[in-house]
Amino acid sequence: MQAQQTNDRQVIAITGTDRLDFLQGLITNDIKHRNQGLLYTALLTPQGKYLADFFLTAQDDQILLDIKSDLAAAVTQRLSMYKLRADVALTPTDIPVIRGLGDTPTGAHPDPRHPSLGWRHYGDIPHTPTDIDWNALRVAACVPETGIELIPNDTFILEAGFERLHGVDFKKGCYVGQEVTARMKHKTELRKGLTTVTVQGQAAPGTEITANGKTAGTLFTQSGEQAIAYLRFDRATGDMRAAGATVSL
Repeated sequence: MQAQQTNDRQVIAITGTDRLDFLQGLITNDIKHRNQGLLYTALLTPQGKYLADFFLTAQDDQILLDIKSDLAAAVTQRLSMYKLRADVALTPTDIPVIRGLGDTPTGAHPDPRHPSLGWRHYGDIPHTPTDIDWNALRVAACVPETGIELIPNDTFILEAGFERLHGVDFKKGCYVGQEVTARMKHKTELRKGLTTVTVQGQAAPGTEITANGKTAGTLFTQSGEQAIAYLRFDRATGDMRAAGATVSL
């Protein structure tokens, strides 16, 4: 078993008798699926743009919210705005998040985004710390990362692949940003989005990609000769450029 404790995640405990209904009206996924293990979901703006993504899991009489540390305070504040008179409490914890590959230990849950991303466990478990190249795994599977490919107030989750990553449910009731997301779902096809590309050379995340002298997208995380890129599919033809690197589908 390969395992590694994260150092950039915060776990927030959500308690109170109204916690399930409260979350159901805000997140992109269906809270009823929490009983299947780990739920991947997002919080959107009313205009349907990404604010934050996180995992939810039920533990005893609470829901644990696993989020990138630098978004935790803002998301806690945002969720608190919606509480009104609901019986809900949001409490930061010091519960560690451990990620691993190989056999899933007791109490851990498979990462719902992609099988190659292994499992997540909340709380200490015996393990030998191992260096794991998570970037290589998520680039190969085209899994976006908070704050890199997923940009608050800018990213649309369907362009980021949330349907493929099991992060959105189209059969649940309304949630913040649902109308815009539903409209995008029912388009004939997405014209822009994240995809894995081949890269010869190096370019920093955020570098503009051009094709035939026109902007074709943005290069993000690179691992070896692969990278995640956000592309306008109608322009992403032939050899493209990102600074001194050559990019191709």
